[in-house]
Amino acid sequence: MEWIAAITTGGMAGFGLWMLLDRNLKRVVLGVAVLGNAINLGVLTAGRFGAQQAAFVSAGSGADDLANPLPQALVLTAIVIGFSLFIFALALLKRTRELHGDHSTDLISSMTEQPAPDWHAGEHGAAPEREHKETRP
Repeated sequence: MEWIAAITTGGMAGFGLWMLLDRNLKRVVLGVAVLGNAINLGVLTAGRFGAQQAAFVSAGSGADDLANPLPQALVLTAIVIGFSLFIFALALLKRTRELHGDHSTDLISSMTEQPAPDWHAGEHGAAPEREHKETRP
């Protein structure tokens, strides 16, 4: 059973990375979700589905088929955090569509390289100056 989960984890991780490298922002957001689920499955697989030694059980209790609860608790926490990250990314995707009307990462990258919309070149000079100056000995 662990081999099937390990192969599934690898396939999901590869698919998630492939989606992350796409130029469509919808696929990037879905790639983050798929990659997060692949990592959760990998942690759950590493913690064993059925254990040879039960965790937190005395030797004479006869609980031989218990799984390790620590990876299950970590994955449950990661699922909640991953879901909230996915919802936040969907909200950002919606706002990006409202502002720019396109889902291409190239357009978003070109917009972030422009000066801020509230920057007035006449008041501050020709170009914005950096506040942080680098000092080297």
